[in-house]
This record gives sequence, structure tokens and C-alpha cells, in this order.
Amino acid sequence: MRVLHVVHGYSPSIGGTQRLVEKISLELAHSYGDEVTVFTTVARNMDHFISDDGQALPAGTTTMDGVTVRRFPVFNRLTRARMLLASLSYRWRLPGNELCRTLLNGPIVFGMTNAIAAAGADVVMAAPFPQLNMYYALRGARRAGVPIVLCGALHVEDSWNYDRRMIVRAIEKADAYVALTQFEKDHLLAKGISPDKIRVIGGGVDLDTYSNAKGKEVRREFGLGDDPVVAMFAKQVERKRFDVLLDAMGNVWKEMPSARVLLAGGRTGYSPTLENRIAELATDHRRRVTLISDFDEKIGPSLLAAADLLVLPSARDAFGLVFVEAWACRKPVIGVDLGATASVIAHEEDGLLVPFEDPEKLANAILRLLHDSDLRTRLGQRGYLKVRERYSWPKIGQRYRELYQSLIDQRA
Repeated sequence: MRVLHVVHGYSPSIGGTQRLVEKISLELAHSYGDEVTVFTTVARNMDHFISDDGQALPAGTTTMDGVTVRRFPVFNRLTRARMLLASLSYRWRLPGNELCRTLLNGPIVFGMTNAIAAAGADVVMAAPFPQLNMYYALRGARRAGVPIVLCGALHVEDSWNYDRRMIVRAIEKADAYVALTQFEKDHLLAKGISPDKIRVIGGGVDLDTYSNAKGKEVRREFGLGDDPVVAMFAKQVERKRFDVLLDAMGNVWKEMPSARVLLAGGRTGYSPTLENRIAELATDHRRRVTLISDFDEKIGPSLLAAADLLVLPSARDAFGLVFVEAWACRKPVIGVDLGATASVIAHEEDGLLVPFEDPEKLANAILRLLHDSDLRTRLGQRGYLKVRERYSWPKIGQRYRELYQSLIDQRA
């Protein structure tokens, strides 16, 4: 099978969708011997879509662990004009405001549609919305006469980026759509998308990698000792709500001053703001916060294994792969009782759910877990069993391949 994946960024670019596409690509190439190609951009971060951040990867074609990766340069100029058109047309609800917002999202890549059409693939899959590469993939696959699968990873609470009729129209034209959660599927059903078109397939982890994680070594390396550790792993962007966790820790430290915070994620334009927020903490509290940026993915499992629990206060996640990764280390998790997160975490069964933007309730949940080792063990173990049943990469890859094969057979 000749598979083409079209994604806005690919390793070493860090992000949930980037990792999803990378792992599926590797699984198809290694387990099934498929010829897998990835079309992506030179960007390490999406900031590159609107300005030259000086971190672009080389354009061209390379082979990465058996997967052919072609990186396209990005047009990232006229940013002020794009921002002005997007904001004004959206504010006044002018015709074409959706297109203006999508052009601002980018990536604007000249020639990608033609390259997709000429790729010789048997099936094309593209991710995620609202990026322009979704529309390049749709048009290119249609031109080539091959099936197209869209994985939107919709953050439905974000109306600026996702409340667009053009997204729904694109899904209607696709041969199939992959929703990451039942919540996302229900959202699309309410928009009129046929249930036959939607498959619910989440993200995955390599259980062996997490089972062999070396949390004690990480504790020694970063001086965490035997203190309680609250971890938050996410790209350093505002929507992940690092501020909510830091606010919650103020209450946690009043009752448990020995608690530590481990923050890990890829740097972005928001990173200086996060660093300033940490610097504003009282000296005793600031010393108990460890910030790790742009870490090697290979140490990710060990970082999680070093924690006592994982927190992600964001409400704008299409899936929340980090919850699955924490469960793979048998760690309990805390998320918000909203959107996709509430579809992934079963409250009081494998994690805890708290109201969005409520530092006090988040602090109470953190303290509850830190004080109750039996509860931590029970929630973490049940999360691990859920991962083993649903979220291992071999099972995720198998589901994608079965979908691809069914579409190819139908087209034939």
C-alpha cells in the first residue's frame, strides 16, 4: 500500500498531531511494509507560518526511519495584512472571513496540491484542521482520483479557529473522517455529517517504552528527591493554561510545601511569558518549579515516570495524548470536565475531572491525590488497563490501515 500523510509539521516538530502522524507512519512502514510518504513543512513551530522564526528545517526530501519525508517551504510574509483581514472580516462577519482566517492559520505552501496529485499514492490522509494543508490534500487527492481521509483534531470550543462552514464542507467531500473522541464525533453529527463517514480512533503509546521508563534517574538528575511531584506536559502555549496550574499550586503549597512542579514542553513564542510567570513566584515556590523545554522525546516516558500525577488544565485539546502517556506509566491524571477531555477520562475511575479555570478545585484534586497513595495507584492502574486495551500504537495503526484498505477496495 502506498500511503501519503499530509501534516503541517513533522518530527522534530513537537505536538500531538505531529506525534500521531509520525507514529502511524512508522507503524504502517514497519509492521505492514507499506510505502509511507509524509508531506509536511519546514516549520518546527506553527509560529513559522506567520513569521520567520529562524528555526526552519531544511526543505527537501529525506528518509526518517523508513518513512520518506518531504518538507515544503512556507510563505510567511504579509503577516500584518493577513491578520488585519482576518480580524476585521470576522468582526464584521463579511463574506470570505473564513478564508481570511484560514490564510492566517497557514501554512501557505505553493505547489503542495500539485505534488499531492502527482505523488502516486493509493490513499491520502491529512491532519489537522484548521490548517491549509487539509485543503491542499483534499484537492490533490481528488485530482489524483484516490481516497482522502481527514483527521481534523477539532478543538470545538475555539470558535475563532474551528467555527467555519468550510471545515464542514471539506469533511463532507472526504471519503472518511477520523474523530479522536466520541465528543468530536457527536459534534460533527450535530453539524449534519453522516455517521457512516466517521471513525473514532484515538492516539496511542508504546507500552514497552513506558514500562521501562527511568523515573528515579530523572528525579536524581533534576534534584527532585523524594518530594511529591505534580507534572504538566504540554507545548508551551497559552491555551494549555500553565497559569491555572501555577495558581492552583499556591493553595497546594499552603498545605504541602514540599510539593514540586515539573513543567515540560516545546518552546514557542509564549515561553517567555511562562518564564516570567514562574519568576514572579515567591522565592521558596519558584525553587520548587522545574521547567524543561524542548527535551528529547526519548526521555519523555522517564519524565512522566518521575511524577506522582499529571495535570492538564486545558480545555482546547482534541484528544489529550499526554493522559494516555501518563496512564502508560500507571500515573493518575487530572483534566477539565469539558470537551474531549471528558470523553477520554472516566471521572473517579482512571482520573479526576475538575471545572475549567478553577484553580481552587484543581488544587483540591491535586491534594486529594497527593494525600492518598491508594487512590493514585488505583486510578493509575485502571488507566494503564485502558491503554493496553485501546491505545497501543499497534492497535491504532491497525485501525488506520483497515480504514485505508476499505477505502481503496471501495474505490477499486
